Amino acid sequence: MSDKPFDNKVIAWLDERLPVFSMLKHSAVEYPTPKNLNYWWNFGSLAGIMLVVMVLSGIFLAMAYTPNANLAFDSVERIMRDVNGGWLLRYIHMNGGSFFFICVYIHIFRGIYYGSYKSPREVLWWIGLLIFLCMMATAFMGYVLPWGQMSFWGATVITNLFSAIPVVGNSIVTWLWGGFSVDNPTLNRFFALHYLMPFIIFGLVGLHLVALHTVKSNNPLGIDVKGPQDVVPFHPYYTIKDLFGVGVFMLVYLGFVFFAPNFFGEPDNYIPANPMVTPPHIVPEWYFLPFYAILRSIPNKLLGVTMMFASILILFFLPWIDSSKVRSATFRPVFRQFFWVFLLDCVVLGYVGAHPPEGALIVVGQVATLAYFAFFPLLWVLGKIERPRSLPQSIGAPVLKAIHPMEKS
Repeated sequence: MSDKPFDNKVIAWLDERLPVFSMLKHSAVEYPTPKNLNYWWNFGSLAGIMLVVMVLSGIFLAMAYTPNANLAFDSVERIMRDVNGGWLLRYIHMNGGSFFFICVYIHIFRGIYYGSYKSPREVLWWIGLLIFLCMMATAFMGYVLPWGQMSFWGATVITNLFSAIPVVGNSIVTWLWGGFSVDNPTLNRFFALHYLMPFIIFGLVGLHLVALHTVKSNNPLGIDVKGPQDVVPFHPYYTIKDLFGVGVFMLVYLGFVFFAPNFFGEPDNYIPANPMVTPPHIVPEWYFLPFYAILRSIPNKLLGVTMMFASILILFFLPWIDSSKVRSATFRPVFRQFFWVFLLDCVVLGYVGAHPPEGALIVVGQVATLAYFAFFPLLWVLGKIERPRSLPQSIGAPVLKAIHPMEKS
């Protein structure tokens, strides 16, 4: 951290008593960052921006929303039709959830590809997964709030999964509902929790950043920083890069908001909730579909629920399942192929989850589920038998080698 005082006397006076500006300067300006980070690293900051967008739009929407089973659907219609700018706020919030998950999914798969979960970043990885779990809970509760057909029946189906737990399952479901069916008490508590959870996510994001600045950023080569020659200050090098990423991202995001706002939605959710009419095909939001496919691929309800949760919890053990000493897939040609197969398998699970479990899709879902869980023990075996390529001596070595190809790195 620089010892140079701030030029502005007011800021300097305040910083002596509350060093918030010094901390910001250290964390967002002087923070030494590996000089070879590519654009896949933008999605962490993009996820943070989307969190702010979701919280701000959610606060304004809550001012006009009524968490009552008899009024919720109509209050959403009122937001769309009568509240000034309400349609825009709702579309920003509704599509923002999808784009928030897009950022986080890319961030997670980037971490797997480049080995960002390996020592000394295990706690950083855990906190990131906790953020992901909180996001899933928040999104599920938010999906219930419009109180359309898919909201009501999605809440009924998903909360009923807890009834598979022996002995206490039915009691848990009754506690979640606040009664003996999904009704007004369910909507009230889901609204309260949906409003609260983003602030918990903010706290976890703060811990995530503290952990990141403690163990420092990983990089595409997956090797440790050897000295000052391997790093650059975060500002202006990565602030400019992040701003460019934000610009491109916002063009895509706002393109959906203005031109295809219902692309990620379900038509049935524009029908008021009716406990007497079950939709022909109940599906959750797209970001839950791979896990929904795993649930449906296993005939036994308890085992299906267990494997659905296990598909996420197993990621917490990834730092120890992956036995390779090399972090980045850049130097692991065999792992790199299996990584892309794993990514494709997750896409297939999402496709299966979006369609009724009929015909060949039943077998495809079961094979894709088996492939998902087979990836992890295979990862351990690969770490033992794979022969990685030679690592460069430093982050700057590949650049110097490209400039002077005749010299040995």
